[in-house]
Amino acid sequence: MELVIDKTTTDGALVIRVNGELDVYTAPQLKNALSEGASQGHHSLVIDLTCVGFLDSTALGVLVGGQKQMEAEAVRLSLVITDPNLAKIFRITGLDGLFEIYSSVSEAINRGQVAAD
Repeated sequence: MELVIDKTTTDGALVIRVNGELDVYTAPQLKNALSEGASQGHHSLVIDLTCVGFLDSTALGVLVGGQKQMEAEAVRLSLVITDPNLAKIFRITGLDGLFEIYSSVSEAINRGQVAAD
């Protein structure tokens, strides 16, 4: 399945919208998008996973690596997840404790602005 990644800036945050399946073949595209976002000087990145139907361990590794990269560069990274199956993956792996997870892009952006104030 094809993966589509769109990047937009909303209220000062870079929003990376992912549509498709994140697996061993497509995860490098997400890794590139994260690296580009960090290098562009954004202080907040939101990864919108609401249109992701599948996520494997390679994709989880990319997200964890991205989180560590963002922490090192003082960039806030948050995820938007609405699919209960994806949320369950983060819960059973314990990654829900590593990531800020929200149910909408606007919530992720607004929480980031509150935390930065």
